[in-house]
Amino acid sequence: MAKTEQVLVLEPQQELKFKGPFTDVVTTNLKLNNPTEKNICFKVKTTAPRRYCVRPNSGVIDPGSSVNVSVMLQPFDYDPNEKSKHKFMVQSMYAPSDFSDMEAVWKEAKPEDLMDSKLRCVFELPSENEKPNEGEISKSIYSSVTKTESSSMFKSVSSNLDDPEHKKVLDDNKRLQGEVQRLREEFKLLKEEDGLRMRKVAASSNPASSASSLIKEEGLNSRILALIVLFFIFGVIVGKVAL
Repeated sequence: MAKTEQVLVLEPQQELKFKGPFTDVVTTNLKLNNPTEKNICFKVKTTAPRRYCVRPNSGVIDPGSSVNVSVMLQPFDYDPNEKSKHKFMVQSMYAPSDFSDMEAVWKEAKPEDLMDSKLRCVFELPSENEKPNEGEISKSIYSSVTKTESSSMFKSVSSNLDDPEHKKVLDDNKRLQGEVQRLREEFKLLKEEDGLRMRKVAASSNPASSASSLIKEEGLNSRILALIVLFFIFGVIVGKVAL
């Protein structure tokens, strides 16, 4: 008895292509169109049921409607020298008036009422043009690592700034910097005044006045030098606390 010709229109019609790499689940789609005016029952079968997950693997397609079937290939070690022998078959038949129990419908179906279409599986590896550029991957990884390091550094600095003792040290440091700056300005003004005095002393040839000015200048220089040394030591302590 001649087999009934398949009335469903399959897209694709002859083969299911799966594009690797196959280190993760690879999904391809199969579209089933019902161009008739009747309900059609369908069932999707495969020669390798453990290697594939099909959703939905059976159902009923309304007249003039279509169903998208997702075929998911499970991860495996791909050998390009090994040809795929996996096949799929889409089996269908016109739905009876009562198809509430699909399991019973398929069990009671007559062989002459069944229609089927076969598809072979094709495995493909991505071409060289489709592979990710190594430079881009390295750049992406570097960017990700840099962002992570920057984030960690920011959190560390923020933690230090929230420490009351650290804040006190920074405040004292700022105060000393202001004091040193003020003394520098005073020293500059006094130096200008002393220069003027020295010229007057030289003009009047008064040795006593000249000696007095020199003593004042040496005392001021000693005071500034002591403060600068103190500021340097304090800066070293601040550096160690910050680290």
